[in-house]
Amino acid sequence: MNDLIRNKLSLLPLSPGCYLMKNKEGTVIYVGKAKKLKNRVHSYFVGAHNYKTTKLVSEIEDFDYIVTDSEKEALLLEINLIKDYSPQYNIMFMDNTYYPYIQMTNEKHPRLKIVRNASQKKAKHFGPFPDATAARETYKLLDRLYPLRKCNHIPNKPCLYYSLHQCLAPCIQDVDPDIYIDIKKSIVKLLNGDIKDKVNELNDKMLQASEQLNYEQAKEYRDLISHIQYVTAKQHVQFNDHVDRDILGYYVDKGYLSIQLFFMRNGKLLSRDLNLVPISENVQEDLQQFIVSFYQSNTLPKEILLPQDVDDELLKEILDCKILKPQKGNKYSLVQMAIENAKESLEKKFKLMEKNEAATIGAILQLGKLLNINTPHRIELFDNSNIQGAYAVAGMVCFVDGVPSKKDYRKFKIKTVDGPDDYASMKEVIYRRYYRVLMEGLTPPDLIIVDGGLGQIHVAKEVIDSLSMPIKVCGLAKDDKHSTAMLLDEEGHSISIHPKSELFFLLTRMQDEVHRYAISFHKNVRSQSLFSSLLDDIEGIGPKRKRQLLNHFKSVKKIKQASVEELSQILPQKVALELYESLHKDL
Repeated sequence: MNDLIRNKLSLLPLSPGCYLMKNKEGTVIYVGKAKKLKNRVHSYFVGAHNYKTTKLVSEIEDFDYIVTDSEKEALLLEINLIKDYSPQYNIMFMDNTYYPYIQMTNEKHPRLKIVRNASQKKAKHFGPFPDATAARETYKLLDRLYPLRKCNHIPNKPCLYYSLHQCLAPCIQDVDPDIYIDIKKSIVKLLNGDIKDKVNELNDKMLQASEQLNYEQAKEYRDLISHIQYVTAKQHVQFNDHVDRDILGYYVDKGYLSIQLFFMRNGKLLSRDLNLVPISENVQEDLQQFIVSFYQSNTLPKEILLPQDVDDELLKEILDCKILKPQKGNKYSLVQMAIENAKESLEKKFKLMEKNEAATIGAILQLGKLLNINTPHRIELFDNSNIQGAYAVAGMVCFVDGVPSKKDYRKFKIKTVDGPDDYASMKEVIYRRYYRVLMEGLTPPDLIIVDGGLGQIHVAKEVIDSLSMPIKVCGLAKDDKHSTAMLLDEEGHSISIHPKSELFFLLTRMQDEVHRYAISFHKNVRSQSLFSSLLDDIEGIGPKRKRQLLNHFKSVKKIKQASVEELSQILPQKVALELYESLHKDL
């Protein structure tokens, strides 16, 4: 414990609040909450801890804290701070908790979409689904069964879906709004497992097609019936109360918390998902933080079932639904099943993690030996992208212990180079990156990898030497098929790596990732530039409205997909109409 921490500990209040642990670079590495800040923060620096906490404490060089009026406020603040800072020790190994839904849009002529957030209240959402595959399968089925429009923008003439009776063709005829209401009710019934009416309807059509010797169409109906029965198959757990409920079970081992969620909809257990998060000193608080955070992004059910030992006092204050801790009966059995699944899933996850970590760390160790340097725990890779020098950009990706650290990715627009000069572009980007690293005291990498050959290596090394930074530089060259071919050292000598080794696979993943990142940024810059040029020809759209359009729709693609009504939220009606027609005149 350093003097700064010792002095700050003596000044901590006995109040609820949040604390932010920082490393030597000033980066927030952990966020926690406490009923009494003085007691909680002090506990980190006395006594024995588990492996994860011991490692965390070894990196703490400073901390800040925020006092709140209540523990409830501290919990909500903790969730927001974790989202803002993405601290290393809060998010390690955390799985994505944004589950896919099928959305029926709230448009005059609605359509079906797969979305990851059900926050749009006016639209109808079905789900959540256990994974994207389950959502896509159900989406495909609903798209075939119900004649909702498939196009993003209503065209001037009917498409193939109208001929297949899978669209009501609002492009050429008026559609009674009551038809959409009936479709919505039918979808709800089908996804709730009430498939009798729909199956009977398709059976009648199948028999009719068969009698007319239209066997191909009859087979289509038969396959549809099978698909409905597959997608809406009954689970082995089913209640007759038709209540939407979520069931949570958890298990703790090796410093990690395994949380198993079961989703029961309309009384039927439809899906489940595992979440693995690092624990602090208090498992109860970690559970509270996870549950509140989860339901900030996902729809609340009518009731939530929890194990007996979960502290639900704060949860009942924050979540607007019934929270139960069953002691016997079917609901108790569901909770026990969730707990058993959490335990089994954690054990499997650890085995997989250990296997992958051993392979990745082994590859990093081998890379260090081949380059005659210490193990390069932090690696930064660079790639340029342009079209004959136009829209020139570069991307930098960062890998820490062989794993992408996306919060450290950086994008660069080339500012000082005219024309297609890859070496000069690389030189500019390397200088800008590491001059900033020096000036701002950022964490430098152990190794720099440039996408290219000896020329790119030389210009990068020249910059690094001019800044007096002792960082090794190497290059990844590609073959004629644009696949990773060889690793080059600072002198341009090829380093032999077996193409089936873990190191070769790791370098390939790294090179593909930096290339993908640079190309993606290049396409975005080019698209925005072309779009901006197009806007210059439209009267009434100046620099301010360009920014407003991009800020509102977030991307050029979404602006092109927007309807006149949506564009009118930003632009005057006449200007919105002119923009819409200009964007769609060649379609």
